[in-house]
Amino acid sequence: MSQSTEIPTPVLLKAMTHSALKLSLFVFVCIVLLLGVRYVTAPYIAQAEKETLLNTFNQVLPDALYNNDPLSDTLEITDPEQLAALGAESPVTVYRARLDDQPAGIIFSAIAPNGYSGNIYMLIGVLPDGRISGVRVLKHKETPGLGDKIELYKNPWILEFNGRSLREDNEARWAVKKDGGDFDQFTGATITPRAVVGAVKRALQLINQTGDTLYE
Repeated sequence: MSQSTEIPTPVLLKAMTHSALKLSLFVFVCIVLLLGVRYVTAPYIAQAEKETLLNTFNQVLPDALYNNDPLSDTLEITDPEQLAALGAESPVTVYRARLDDQPAGIIFSAIAPNGYSGNIYMLIGVLPDGRISGVRVLKHKETPGLGDKIELYKNPWILEFNGRSLREDNEARWAVKKDGGDFDQFTGATITPRAVVGAVKRALQLINQTGDTLYE
C-alpha cells in the first residue's frame, strides 16, 4: 500500500500565507524605493524640463530680449473663437516675456490642422510690435523628405517667418508662391507649407486683435 502524499490543509494554508506575506513585503519595499527615488530626483527632473522648455522658447524669442521668467508669467486663452484661430480645442497658455517689466514678446502654441498627414504643432514668438521673432515646428507626421522640411534642422524654410508682420497692405501675400504669396513651397509638397503659413497667419490675426491685453 502506497503512502498518501497529500499536504495537510493547515500546512498548505500556512505556506501560502507565508508566500503571500513575502510577496506583499517585496512589493511594498519596491514601492517605497520607487517613491524615494522619485522624491529625490523630482527637483532635478523638473529643472531639466524647465530648461528644455526655456531652450525651446529661446529658439522663437531670444533670451537676450527679456529678463523675467516667462514660465511664471502666463495667461490662458479659453475663448472658443480665439482657440479656433489657434487650431486648438483646449486652453492655450501664453508665456509673456518682459524686459525690466516692459513687454518684450509672447510665446504660444498653435496648430495647423490641415497638414498633409494631420496636425502640425508649432511654437510661435511674437514681439510687442506684432513682428514674428520665430516659429518652430514641435511635432508633425508629414512625409519624410518632403513635408518634413518644415523642421529647421532639415531645411531653413521656417526662418522665412522671422521679422514678418501681418498688415492690411500685405495680408494677401501671406500665402505660398503657388497661391500668389511670398512664401516658398516645397517641390512635391505644397500642402504642408500652405498649412503652416495659414496657421501662422491666423495666429497673427488673433494677436493683432488682442494687442496689449495679452500683457495685462
